[in-house]
Amino acid sequence: MRHGKKFNHLGRTADHRRAMLANMAISLIMHKRITTTLAKAKALKKYVEPLITRSKDDSTNSRRVVFSYLQNKEALKELFGIVAQKVGDRPGGYTRIIKLGSRQGDAADIAFIELVDFDENMLKTPKAEKKTRRSRKAAPKTEAPAVEEAPKAEEAPAAEAAAEEAKAE
Repeated sequence: MRHGKKFNHLGRTADHRRAMLANMAISLIMHKRITTTLAKAKALKKYVEPLITRSKDDSTNSRRVVFSYLQNKEALKELFGIVAQKVGDRPGGYTRIIKLGSRQGDAADIAFIELVDFDENMLKTPKAEKKTRRSRKAAPKTEAPAVEEAPKAEEAPAAEAAAEEAKAE
């Protein structure tokens, strides 16, 4: 029976799982987005979000605790520097999992997991303003701006004649 065993073991021993999640967390911190299976992405989310929360408080103890999980100095610098600065005001939900479909070889569900504040595409899109007023009346139509018309055929010869006279003088 597996009473009280909530998290996904991912078919690995505890040491293998711990090393794999640490490596994936380092890759996520350094590259801001990684592609993996859906099960691993969900396990990584539970692993890395407490570390990001811990990085918001830049103290010696926090650094030591996070280093005990990651064992990588470069990832630690990136996490406590750039990542912590961007997520400083966010109360949680630092990662996003987006499903990509299934892998052709073994039909495993594939997804990518990314740090929310580092997705350039999502940050560029302007959020649509919500209309708060609802009315049953038809909205007033706005007039389209008048388009400038090209000079008429009758005015064209007069303009050409004026240009020729200017050249002659």
